[in-house]
Parts: sequence; C-alpha cells; structure tokens
Amino acid sequence: MLRAAGVGVGDEVVVPAFGNVEVAEAVTLAGALPVFADIDPVTYCLDPDAVEAAVTTRTAAVVVVHRFGRRADIARLHALGQRHGLLVLEQGESETPYDEIAQRRQRAAYLDAKLKGVRTPDGGDGHTYQQYVVRVPGNGRPDRDAFARAVRAKGIECRVPVKTPVHRLPEFRRCVSLPQTELAADETLALPVDAALTKREMHRIVSACNALGGLLQSAF
Repeated sequence: MLRAAGVGVGDEVVVPAFGNVEVAEAVTLAGALPVFADIDPVTYCLDPDAVEAAVTTRTAAVVVVHRFGRRADIARLHALGQRHGLLVLEQGESETPYDEIAQRRQRAAYLDAKLKGVRTPDGGDGHTYQQYVVRVPGNGRPDRDAFARAVRAKGIECRVPVKTPVHRLPEFRRCVSLPQTELAADETLALPVDAALTKREMHRIVSACNALGGLLQSAF
C-alpha cells in the first residue's frame, strides 16, 4: 500500500513502536524511514497529539494499528492527515464473529468486577477484547514479570503482549522519548478471555491473580 501510494526514498512514515515490528519493516522495505510516535495509554494505539508532534516536511504517511480490540482515534488521525496532506493507513485485527465478541465482553465484565490489585482495561469505544490486557505496576514491588510467573505457576495462561518496543530493537533503535510506549511494555499483561472459558476457569483466573494482587495495592 505504501509503494502503491508512491511512498519511498526520502519519505518518513509515522508508526507506533508498541508491537508490530512488521509495520516498521514494511516502511523500510518501501525505502522510507519509520518515525515512531507515542501511544494513548488507554487504547494502546497511536496518540494523535504525538503523531502531530512527529510530523515533518518529509512525512508522507501514518500507519495506524488498532490494538487488543480497541480502535485508535481514527477520526482525529484522518483529520490530521488531511491538514498535513498525509496518507493514513490502518492495520486492523482479525475479524471475530459477533456472538464470540459478546461472550468475550461477558468474560471481560466478570474480570473487571472481580480482579483486584491490577488495572483493568477501559472497555469504551466498542472494545471487542481480542486480548484482555491489564496493567501490573512495579513501583518497587512485585512487577509484571514476577506477577506473570506466579500466575503461570498456578496453571493460568498469560502473555506479555509487547516485550520490547520497536524503537528499542537493534535494527530500529532510536533516541526518542516514548514514555507511554515504554511504560505499557513494562506493565501490560494479557489474561485469558476466550469465549470458550467456563465459569470455573474464570474463577480460577481471578483467584490466582487476586492472591497476588494484594501485594500490588500500594502501587496505585
């Protein structure tokens, strides 16, 4: 899509650094330079204000990645693109059947109500819960990685969605300030929210997390 739009050598393309190294690689393959902008801490998608700050006379496009079932503020990003004459491309997530989305939302609502000691996701803007991503702040106490190890030891599957932001990878290393991106990479943890989970399995998830959550209360 970038090549088809004429984006190439000498151009800059604003992209997120929170996950999806493939996006930065695609920009490089087109001959352009990926420029990283920070994310909105609620949606984990590109922050329009951060994108605006990253725009230069060489900026040709913005690649917006929708994340975890939350959509970016695409209206503001398209308006920004129109102001600056930029191509705005979107990378979505795999489509989920509506009945499965409804079940995921039910399980997410249960977790929202029961989990303690972690920061649950904001469910606004039609969240489809492709992943149920919580925040586990460190603040000198048990951090996300220790929390994840303890939860896995109790038989609960969980995963770190973004281990290293793209701007910290050797091939794309940039000296750029992306505080929300780096904080999210340090704190986020995806817990199970699959439509197939039973009530007993949901209870096990809550019990395993809450047994540790009390240790994290002072981090808020």
